[in-house]
Amino acid sequence: MEQKTVVAVIGCGRIAKNAHFKAFSKMDTIRVKYACDLIAEKAEKMKELYPFIEQTVTDYQIALRDPEVTAVYILTPNYSHYEITMDALRADKHVFCEKPITVNYALSCEMAEEAERRGKILNIGVCNRYHKSVEMLEEMNREGKFGHIYHVYCSFRSCRSIPGLGGAFTTKALSGGGVLIDWGVHFLDLILYILGGAKPQSLTCDTYSEMAKDMKSYRYKSMWAEDTADLENGTNDVDDFVSGYIRTDKASISFNGAWAQNLEHDDMYIDFLGDRGGGRLIYGKRFEFFDGQTITTETPEYEIPNMYQRESEAFLESVRTGVKNRCHISNILESAKLLDGLYRSAEQKREMEI
Repeated sequence: MEQKTVVAVIGCGRIAKNAHFKAFSKMDTIRVKYACDLIAEKAEKMKELYPFIEQTVTDYQIALRDPEVTAVYILTPNYSHYEITMDALRADKHVFCEKPITVNYALSCEMAEEAERRGKILNIGVCNRYHKSVEMLEEMNREGKFGHIYHVYCSFRSCRSIPGLGGAFTTKALSGGGVLIDWGVHFLDLILYILGGAKPQSLTCDTYSEMAKDMKSYRYKSMWAEDTADLENGTNDVDDFVSGYIRTDKASISFNGAWAQNLEHDDMYIDFLGDRGGGRLIYGKRFEFFDGQTITTETPEYEIPNMYQRESEAFLESVRTGVKNRCHISNILESAKLLDGLYRSAEQKREMEI
């Protein structure tokens, strides 16, 4: 029987509860020795929901000092990714860190350099790279089904759904940004991946924070992370709408993103336009492909396995073998560099090369 990898999970919030622990429950190659959270009750609640968790602690250093732990999952707010990852790498642990890598590109590079220096695997949670639809589109592009993909358009827009208004999500010093770094990272990263590791060359971007300038009067349809909101004394200095254009060595990309818009419907999709065919991916779901040779639309039928489980299985395989996979930080830095460039373009209000 294959020996289980002993891990510690640092951060017991929504992504831990709804994605990672749920995935672990289906895996027989992992042993969760610690669930760590600064708020003891949150870690204890996770242990109630997922009894396979062996211990709960409030100090993650306890887990890092345990020689039995070989890998850690960092599922904390953006601003803490850098410090905890660096601590874990220096403690000789492999690391899975949720997206975004951290709040800016420079610190992301430091994390990558430390992992390389220590000879440790550092994977980033861009889970869509393990979504079946994304895998199929990437394969179709490699096989030439699209011909030459010359442009990609993506939309990640929702109606009045700013998360945790006034809390960490809307405080730039803690999050690094708003809808672009939160949702845009997933969309833009999977586009670069499907295009075959496209390298951005120049870009322009505009960001807006219009919908909740007066937080107390903001009305909303939904607010995830509402328990972290602080409408009375909190901060909202991040983007709730973003628009941009990117030139890469493979194709051009245009996009619009909104946490909050005064349109009632959501628009979450990506269009791939090629000279032989085109496809529309409904984010997180299926895609349709239009064949320009037969003038017909195909909607493939296929099972969609749990992408969080698949990315964790790949991470643990990398921990065991040392072989870097598609979510290794070295393959994600281009996405971090792109986000950094887009924010700089918005701040300087000009097109720029990167």
